[in-house]
Amino acid sequence: MVNHTKIQSTKFNNNFKIFDFLNQSVLVLMGIFVFFNPFPHITSVKEISFYLSVVIVLVLILFKRTEFLLKTPLLVPFGLFVSWAFIGIFFALNKENTIHDFYSHLIRYIILYFIIINFFNSKKRLLCLSWIITISSTVFSVGGLFYYYLICGKKLSERFGIEVFIQTPVNIVGVISIFAIILALNLLLNERMMYRKVFLAFCLLALFTGVFMTQTRSSLIGLFLACIVMFIANKKHLFVFTSIFLIIVAVTPFKDRFSLENLFYNERIPNYYITYEIIKSYPIIGIGFGLQTYGENINLKDYREKIPSKIKTISPLIIRDPHNIVLDVAVRLGVVGLTLSFYIVFVFFKMIWKIVKNGKDKILKNWGRCLAAAFVGVSFIGLFQPIFSHMPEVVFCIIFSMTTIVWRLNDHVAKDIHQRSPD
Repeated sequence: MVNHTKIQSTKFNNNFKIFDFLNQSVLVLMGIFVFFNPFPHITSVKEISFYLSVVIVLVLILFKRTEFLLKTPLLVPFGLFVSWAFIGIFFALNKENTIHDFYSHLIRYIILYFIIINFFNSKKRLLCLSWIITISSTVFSVGGLFYYYLICGKKLSERFGIEVFIQTPVNIVGVISIFAIILALNLLLNERMMYRKVFLAFCLLALFTGVFMTQTRSSLIGLFLACIVMFIANKKHLFVFTSIFLIIVAVTPFKDRFSLENLFYNERIPNYYITYEIIKSYPIIGIGFGLQTYGENINLKDYREKIPSKIKTISPLIIRDPHNIVLDVAVRLGVVGLTLSFYIVFVFFKMIWKIVKNGKDKILKNWGRCLAAAFVGVSFIGLFQPIFSHMPEVVFCIIFSMTTIVWRLNDHVAKDIHQRSPD
């Protein structure tokens, strides 16, 4: 006689193992996606990892085998921004490109954000994600430096990445490296195992070298500002870092990049004026979310004629990108879209403030400062460089995701303390 109870129990256990495997698979696939983010020419690996994760998450949600929470302070700001970008499709100058980029450069990363905050939702997994990013960026930096200066035979005086890393230009090297540097510093400050400290020190050396060798002003200043935010509560660390930083700049060719001529007479200035003139023509709705619209559907020469003659003489070069994150959002989504983007930033820092000022867990407070520093550093680069491409967008998405995870963990700690406290 067949034991039906035993059969049912076996089926239940098998189903449980399958769904447990699927839950773990999402973590692995997301880890692969994040690890390979800095590397060019392997888009297929990242695409497979992302979309397979999405399919698995949908299966888990359908069978109610995962607790997929949408509650986050950023839900409303994200929702408003996405809604406005969607409305802009109907008025876009290039509807085809806008529809493509609306999904590829916005919806896609909203999905990524919610997957990360739901599956890397513990201190242990947050640390794991941080290690993945640190190791990945270090491998990219070491491999890139080796290839550029040894294999390609470039002189050490040449800027790292120029004319070789087509899919990873120097500004993106800065975005990737600064984020990893801040995470590595946070790991180092909280690490007790000596061998891990030594490894993190090596990572920091490689990442710092990569940033300095790009000789990119925005990356260097962004790194400096990020570290100030990072060490704002530790005056000793702040003094040591600032001293080392200024000495390195003073004794290297980097100081020549900060001449008055380089700062006030470069091609970006007339192009900022051009972008401003376009915003005046499309002030409310913008030209459309599509990234190619600015360079392909706008006659930039006509708008150049509108800027002051004195500004025109600075440079005859017309850049096919605003080269400024604020102007970029404003020209593509108008003043309304820009305001909604500021709303996202406001809520982000409101979360950080709650974590750092009102948090009860020292480690979580350190995480709050770490993520605020990363956002400041990366955003500063965006004020002077093109920032809206897949690699930097993944970085921004991870910063928002990790901040949400820390915010949730901090909220749980606060609730636990409140419940344990006497009436």
